Amino acid sequence: MSQRIAKSRTTAVILAGGTGQRVGLSIPKQLLKIAGKAVIEHTLTTFEKADSVDDVIVLMAPGYVPDVEKIVAKAGFTKVTRIIEGGTTRNETTERAISALGEGLADGEDLNVLFHDAVRPLLSRRVIDDCVAALERYQAVDVAIPSADTIIVTRTHGDDGEFITEIPDRSRLRRGQTPQAFKLSTIRRAYEVAAGDPNFQATDDCSVVLRYLPDVPIHVVAGDEYNMKVTQPVDVFIADKLFQLASTATPEPYGEEVYRELLTGKTVVVFGGSYGIGKDIAELAESYGATVYALGRSTTGTHVENPEEVDDALSKAYSETGRIDYVVNTAGVLRIGKLAETDNATIEEALKVNYLAPVQIARSAYKYLAETKGQLLLYTSSSYTRGRAEYSLYSSTKAAMVNLTQALSDEWAGDGVRVNCVNPERTATPMRTKAFGQEPAGSLLSSEAVARTSLDVLLSELTGHVIDVRQQDPTAPAGKASGFEQALASVLDRQDGVA
Repeated sequence: MSQRIAKSRTTAVILAGGTGQRVGLSIPKQLLKIAGKAVIEHTLTTFEKADSVDDVIVLMAPGYVPDVEKIVAKAGFTKVTRIIEGGTTRNETTERAISALGEGLADGEDLNVLFHDAVRPLLSRRVIDDCVAALERYQAVDVAIPSADTIIVTRTHGDDGEFITEIPDRSRLRRGQTPQAFKLSTIRRAYEVAAGDPNFQATDDCSVVLRYLPDVPIHVVAGDEYNMKVTQPVDVFIADKLFQLASTATPEPYGEEVYRELLTGKTVVVFGGSYGIGKDIAELAESYGATVYALGRSTTGTHVENPEEVDDALSKAYSETGRIDYVVNTAGVLRIGKLAETDNATIEEALKVNYLAPVQIARSAYKYLAETKGQLLLYTSSSYTRGRAEYSLYSSTKAAMVNLTQALSDEWAGDGVRVNCVNPERTATPMRTKAFGQEPAGSLLSSEAVARTSLDVLLSELTGHVIDVRQQDPTAPAGKASGFEQALASVLDRQDGVA
């Protein structure tokens, strides 16, 4: 019988020793907030969710270890086992990590180590998994992408400035990223050899292996274009925008009995529940045992643009059931026309229903949701990524829903209240039919499909996310698209869509 080989433990080392000098900050750039969270928190979240990573240690800039400790405690990261001060250089920081990783290892025991820049917060779990898989065969692994730019080599000639001396073949050039992955024994040996070189200096760890252990092949794993490093001021803006646009894959659906178990005894309030997606959510939740209040202008006479009516509806639901677990707002109006030709009444209606109403619903619902640790669910449209001609009011208010979701999820996180936003592809609803007329069969999502996904989001632990609901592409490989890839698809593929 063959002997089973135990899988090596994998530790991610987050290198966070840098400062914010290049982005003009007085604090380390990894503590800068992007999309409502510190950069390092986004990075740690990715490793926390990566099944191929067992534990994480952080090497933080001197003096800022307590800041990371607070972030880890608040986020509840269970994989972060140590937070220690880094060195004054990248090499010194890596050496400190190697020393820390060696503590407690038995003789002959090895370890998979992934060194990752804390200021690369857009890393995908696909890259992490590929690095860990590559370590089953190789001792050193780098992550890189092809260079889209022509690279030139220059030399400075006195006061005359720089001149080109060489233009390498671009087809062989790659842009290095992180993580860089190694067997602990390999990277430790490389640094031990390097210690004997009085001129030792390196800006990354693969170059240490390449120079001091030339017989060790360094395998290259394909990186991602959006695995960018936040280094320059413009990077802060780009990263923030990518997080804003990034959508989350729809949660896995539950079994029928689980839906019933999770919803029985819960109270769901649906504004915009007269027809379309809202009506379908209400009927679906009720079928699984929830007490549902489906509110709408044409059925219950509830006007979402009237704060008093919103307050009364929530108060009634609470007084009759003693709780409110989920508040959903699908109410909206879509008026087609050029802004210069739109009358004041139409503008006022759009702003009141599409923007002020969700704000008032959120404000009124907060105290009830804080009591149950519940969730507020809002809705946007594919037009939020880029305003569309002739429905500028609708597009702009739907962009506001994304910002409102992200802001409130951060604001209410300490109270356990979740806030999410569903972004349906073009959906067959009465509102859409009224605006665009009849469209080809099969070209639209059904409101029932969006309602089912909405229920899955309500029952999930997600917060602060934009969840794309799209018609299934039978040619797309399942489970391969990251949130950022989905965001790009939303921008490129759905320029003419509106939910």
